[in-house]
Amino acid sequence: MEHSGVCARISLQARESAVRPPGHKEVPVSADLVLTNARIYTVDERNPFAEAMAIRDGRILAVGRAADVEPLVGFHSRRADLGGRTVVPGFIDAHLHLLSYGLTLAEVGLQGVISVEEAVAMVHAAVGRAGQDGWIQGTGWDRNLFGRLPTRHELDQVAPDNPVILASKDLHALWANSRALEIAGIGPGTEDPPDGEIVRDPPTGFPTGVLREGARASLFRAVPKPTGGQCEAALVEALTIAASVGLTGLQTFEDAATFRALQGLRSRGQLNLRVCCHLWKDGLDQAIELGLRTGFGDEWLRLGHLKLFLDGALGSQTAFMLEPYANSEYTGVQTMSRGEFRELVLRAAEAGIATAVHAIGDAANRIALDVFAETAGTWRPAGLRQRIEHVQLLAPGDARHLGRLGVIASMQPSHATADWQVAERHWAGRVERAYAWRTVLDAGTPLAFGSDCPVEPIAPLPGLYAAVTRRTRDGLPEGGWRPEQRLTPTEALKAYTLGAAYASGEESIKGSLEPGKLADFVVLAADPFTGPPELFLEAQVEATAVGGKVVYGQLP
Repeated sequence: MEHSGVCARISLQARESAVRPPGHKEVPVSADLVLTNARIYTVDERNPFAEAMAIRDGRILAVGRAADVEPLVGFHSRRADLGGRTVVPGFIDAHLHLLSYGLTLAEVGLQGVISVEEAVAMVHAAVGRAGQDGWIQGTGWDRNLFGRLPTRHELDQVAPDNPVILASKDLHALWANSRALEIAGIGPGTEDPPDGEIVRDPPTGFPTGVLREGARASLFRAVPKPTGGQCEAALVEALTIAASVGLTGLQTFEDAATFRALQGLRSRGQLNLRVCCHLWKDGLDQAIELGLRTGFGDEWLRLGHLKLFLDGALGSQTAFMLEPYANSEYTGVQTMSRGEFRELVLRAAEAGIATAVHAIGDAANRIALDVFAETAGTWRPAGLRQRIEHVQLLAPGDARHLGRLGVIASMQPSHATADWQVAERHWAGRVERAYAWRTVLDAGTPLAFGSDCPVEPIAPLPGLYAAVTRRTRDGLPEGGWRPEQRLTPTEALKAYTLGAAYASGEESIKGSLEPGKLADFVVLAADPFTGPPELFLEAQVEATAVGGKVVYGQLP
């Protein structure tokens, strides 16, 4: 392994500024933990590779050659010989839904189910567990695997009395039975909201049971809310799984209940990973009234961006397009007007709150870019970093626009490998601009990677595999889908670490292994950065450490 030959060390402020009395004897600084015999990828351009790292009080004291770190080994230092194992900065998921994921672990899981009949059988099995009149919830169904949209009638056959609502894989559609529709007050006379659609049976006009985008709101309101205890239990389970796959930081998009539950965990010392929690639109007024700003909090729990939506999703065909979907006259759903979006961006920016906007179709991304450009005079002097979440399809020239603005592209590499066949079918003639990580990065855009869990699996290593190969786990398509958009392993790692830290304004304290930064790191059993890319799927996480403390696995 190469080394820069540079080993930087923390200069403790007390040692730099204190006036030392005569006869004062310097006490050597010693590390709490020293990692040796390791292959360390620092994601620090000045010192990219190292073989040893020293940690003290939860922060990195030094990183470099073994000879450089050895003087920091003291009598009470713990030495961990990693035997050539690989160390990387702790992975940071820039976009997921933590509470939703935790709650889905106890629901009907329909991910990968290939038929309506199989999904209905799983709901039937859940009826006995739900009890009389109990709600049955689930997530993960995919109309593209089903080959058609499901209906309420199929659910009614196995659950006539229990209300059932099942979220689609992309979370932008709900499949409900008649009982759930009745409780929510949705019937033939219910009008579509401006930002959504109640799918209807053409002959009768009666709802089929599938609701898209804003039409889901009535069902969401009807479902009993989880208690604070249930939220905390779901978060603990989700956080435990996140640590096991190498995540040390999470940026979650949820409602106020999540922030309250996370605060409860934080106050009791039970928050084992670092979390940035973003705001929904309905929490903006309260945040402004309280004077809360983006970045409020500490290194464990902080407030992020205002989350807004401009469109839906590809899987539900609600992504907002400049031109119709292939073999259709349909251009998707614009879930927020340009005027309202502009007003909210400005209002938030004036209060010191940055915006993260969901935009998947090229029309939605165009609106986001135009409005961010128009309002730059307000948010840029305030030091705010605006984000676009997903950026799945850009119109010609918009990648350069994105780079010039400096708006962050928060993207999820696993979406490309999960969606490539659907994208080819519905975005024919435009897919060379879809999930265009290389184009976006080469335009100078800050790139942050995440999973969008529970839409896709939470583990970051399969995301890195997707980024460097653009192939599924089964190796399809051969050679990769639109392989010109692949990233190098180093670029993908940076997007999942330092890039994600930049997206939450925390790159000065985490995201790379540098002296003075938080000692958040992951130990891998194999080195996927120098071997075949399949190692990203095979490499095991042996230990995850946050602030130098192992929260999953163990060190040798």
